[in-house]
Amino acid sequence: MNENSKQKKIFYVTGMMCAGCAATVENTVAGQKGVEEARVNFAASTIMVDYDAAEVTPADLQQAVRAAGYDLLIDDEDKVEDIQQKEFCQLKRNTLGSVVLSLPVFIIGMFFMHMPYGDWIMLVFTLPVVLIFGRSFFINAWLQLKHGRASMDTLVAVSTGIAFLFSLFNTFYPEYWTNRGLEAHVYYEASSVIIALILLGRLLESRAKNKTSSAIRKLMGLQPKMVVRVSEDGSEHEIPVKAVQFGDVLLVKPGGRIPVDGTVKEGISYVDESMITGESLPVEKVSGMKVYAGTMNQKGSFRFVAERVGSETVLAHIVKMVQEAQGSKAPVQRLVDKIAGIFVPVVIGIAVFTFVVWMIVGGELAFTHALLTSITVLVIACPCALGLATPTAIMVGIGKGAEYNILIKDAESLELLYKTTAVVLDKTGTITEGHPVVTGVLWKEGVDVDRLAPILMALESKSEHPLADAVVAYLSSKGIKGALSGTFESITGLGIKGSVEGREFWVGNKRLMEGNTLVFAPEQLEKADAYRREGNTVVYFAGGGQILAVIAIADQIKKGSACAVTKLRKAGIKVYMLTGDNEVTARAVAEQVGLKEYRSEMMPSDKALFVKELQSKGEVVAMVGDGINDSQALAQADVSIAMGRGSDIAMDVSKITLIRSDLNAIPDALKLSRRTVRTIRQNLFWAFIYNVIGIPVAAGVLYPCCGFLLNPMIAAAAMAFSSVSVVTNSLRLKAGRMV
Repeated sequence: MNENSKQKKIFYVTGMMCAGCAATVENTVAGQKGVEEARVNFAASTIMVDYDAAEVTPADLQQAVRAAGYDLLIDDEDKVEDIQQKEFCQLKRNTLGSVVLSLPVFIIGMFFMHMPYGDWIMLVFTLPVVLIFGRSFFINAWLQLKHGRASMDTLVAVSTGIAFLFSLFNTFYPEYWTNRGLEAHVYYEASSVIIALILLGRLLESRAKNKTSSAIRKLMGLQPKMVVRVSEDGSEHEIPVKAVQFGDVLLVKPGGRIPVDGTVKEGISYVDESMITGESLPVEKVSGMKVYAGTMNQKGSFRFVAERVGSETVLAHIVKMVQEAQGSKAPVQRLVDKIAGIFVPVVIGIAVFTFVVWMIVGGELAFTHALLTSITVLVIACPCALGLATPTAIMVGIGKGAEYNILIKDAESLELLYKTTAVVLDKTGTITEGHPVVTGVLWKEGVDVDRLAPILMALESKSEHPLADAVVAYLSSKGIKGALSGTFESITGLGIKGSVEGREFWVGNKRLMEGNTLVFAPEQLEKADAYRREGNTVVYFAGGGQILAVIAIADQIKKGSACAVTKLRKAGIKVYMLTGDNEVTARAVAEQVGLKEYRSEMMPSDKALFVKELQSKGEVVAMVGDGINDSQALAQADVSIAMGRGSDIAMDVSKITLIRSDLNAIPDALKLSRRTVRTIRQNLFWAFIYNVIGIPVAAGVLYPCCGFLLNPMIAAAAMAFSSVSVVTNSLRLKAGRMV
């Protein structure tokens, strides 16, 4: 491959209804000349392609995918959500229609098979199910046959198609059988019920898939669509963010999101950069400081120079990393379709072999027996039980997890959670509460607190600094009010100065105090050092030439964090903490929860690389986070767990969400995963055993010894029973206790 023309792009794919469809698209694209690698992410409806632009173009890939029965979007990415919604609505209509029409067919076929005109009534109800609601199975089976492939669609199409055509023949020409002393059975219920059940399973799968793929769209939605550009003459014009170029001067107003990466030119504000750093405190921005796309401006306004636009921004990099990490994983559901790739041709081969054998040894009724046994093989081998084995257990497992405030999205995360050897925890919002609070106040001995506290309240209530909000909240909880008049002045990077009742007061950091020659008492310096060692930020309140109070502010550790870490370590799992915060704070938090392994001052990409490093050592990694800044690491991890009170992005990227925002839910989730995975394996085992036993019996292996031939009607009932048994086994999970 020519390095200069090497391309790596992500395209949206429409029309994929199952993991088999995803495999067909992936194999189709991978087989094109000039394509080095193709990976489909079925959950996100995307395909990542490494290709040589000198040998193949996106238009060529689109043409190949269309020939396989799907579509590749190369210019209409903005329409993806609308197209997916239309597909989902169509699937919903097909499912509802097939279920409604199959119900009377099932009742007549199973309980009133000899009613007058029963065959004709069932034919009327079955025709729309096969020709309209289930036509996608036959179309996909034909397209896959043209490419020399077989999937679940092939087996569904062959079994339902032959059962329907056989029943149609018996409806119009019943005398063919009655003249030979046999009853002209019809099997419309087999065709209609099979199609309805498979469509229902795909509807449930599609709903989960659409929720998963919304993560990338929400990440992209963090960038505003319109921005205000400031011209050289000072005039302001609103333009689309796509029109922003390097060197443009942009205006950011209070409460607005920053559109691209750049450097502040003029103005002062505080920016919430938690999506990048994970740090809960907004960062002060003055001239010369960097700002990043997608971060949220607070109360002030400023102008900045655009330096990284389009795909070069940090936000765009996060989006790309999430897409690549998601696309690099193969869903566990593919296992069933891989097996089906062998299972389907084998079943069809057995049916053909059965027909040939009976034609040779069947005697006078050779053709009758050959036709009935081959159809019975196809009907009894329908993959309903196989198709329902995983989703039913997952549905019940999700319901069971919800009782314990644990939401689980798919089987892959459950199975990998069971195998987890290392858990990586974000600090802010995961181990800690995620917002600053006052953790301690030391008032100078002998001062009148009742008189000074309202003054402190009055000053802090006028400040725009986020730490001031924590002080105001603390004083308010003590019933203190600060409705006092006076002057107020903000001192950039240091704190505030005010005049109340004719006296000057200061609130701010140590540099502000020292710059105004304010005197520290020894016990105040000692207490401030102790606060800092515990991971607190220290704020001072001063007046009259002395320090009046030392205030400690920190992001408090959640009550259950230390207990959860202990449980995980006792279970033999390695636990790590990552944070964008400074070394002192990180060390203090790690010590309080009993963690020896931690990393500080980590950017989003650093977290993802750390997870990747653990994986390269053979660890199965579970990442736990709550912020947008964790989304890359969450997508990279084998198991991604989001705290329920965190960002929507983190929850969408993650496969498991802890609603109660308590880390003790992680050990509970481990126990749930063991039970659910065990149930899935049991379901798959019985689904295969059913086919291993049922197919030979349907082929007539018992006929030589006891004259028994399985009636296709009984085969259809057995097929239904296999699905019921799988569902019943899954429901046992709901009845049991998790802990």
